[in-house]
Amino acid sequence: MRIAVIPGDGIGVEVTAEAVKIVRRIGDVYGRRFELAMMPWGAEHYLKTGETIPPDGYALLRDQFDAVFVGALGDSRVPDNRHARDILLGTRFELDLFVNQRPVRLLDNRLCPLKGRTVADVSFTVFRENTEGLYVGIGGRFKANTDDEVAVQEEINTYKGVNRIVRHAFQFARANGGQRVCMADKSNAMADGHALWQRVFKQVAAEFPDIAARHLYIDALALLMVQDPSQFQVIVTNNLFGDIITDLGAALQGGLGVAASGNLHPGRTSMFEPVHGSAPLLAGRNVANPIGAILSTAMMLEYLGLKTEAASIERAVEDAVRTGHVTTDIGGSLGTRETGDSIANAIRAG
Repeated sequence: MRIAVIPGDGIGVEVTAEAVKIVRRIGDVYGRRFELAMMPWGAEHYLKTGETIPPDGYALLRDQFDAVFVGALGDSRVPDNRHARDILLGTRFELDLFVNQRPVRLLDNRLCPLKGRTVADVSFTVFRENTEGLYVGIGGRFKANTDDEVAVQEEINTYKGVNRIVRHAFQFARANGGQRVCMADKSNAMADGHALWQRVFKQVAAEFPDIAARHLYIDALALLMVQDPSQFQVIVTNNLFGDIITDLGAALQGGLGVAASGNLHPGRTSMFEPVHGSAPLLAGRNVANPIGAILSTAMMLEYLGLKTEAASIERAVEDAVRTGHVTTDIGGSLGTRETGDSIANAIRAG
């Protein structure tokens, strides 16, 4: 299997090294052959060449690789972060990766900031529409940098886009034994755009009578995620809301350092990445938590059909968290590299 690897900036380089270590370990343990192609794209490449991504970069990723792994992107030397926008958002749009999947799963009771909550209470998946909404870049500024400035940002919702993400959420629930799907919008205040979400959700839900369909306004959902996360199994929402509530979900599971994600177009080359940013203040200090990156490799392998291998990574991560062989942000005493070593050594066939 051919995997394109974009380490990115800051701690992205460090956590990606550990993710690669885990993939190679899986190859050794299970006799799998992975061809990992390291792409130089990131802030350093942009500052040296003026190129964010080559003209044929998106086609290269789509046509030459089975999956793409990205570390983290962002560098203060590029004030507008255009390289990050072109690499990350550009890949999502150009490869039509309409599903952003973020598991919210507590790995150990002590990591949850909610009083009395356990691993049984925090275990759900958020599906965020990934190619529409407010992130499409439609809008503009008039009389910028004056007292008369006007800024407009347009939200785009299409029947095609809403239908396919809502349908994917129900299909995922059914395929994984789920019984509940919740859709969140703000249709009480955004009556036009989110009326489409309401219509599509009702239509699709009628095709899945075995799954309980529930609607919540996004502010109510955020409140209930904190009050009682155990009521949720699958959540589906738009691009902006999904971006926000998955960071809240990351807090429930132990922080951004343990949060994984996938950007998917089922059946096509897809992209996987930890949720966190490049954290330049932590770069080069061997303190960044690599678990989000490592769990993203598990998602990647599962997507590629290697479910047993993915499960072995998850077990090794759970064992490391339980025994404290992790970084200081989640109660351990190890560095980035040592945490990766510990997890790699715990991977066993089976």
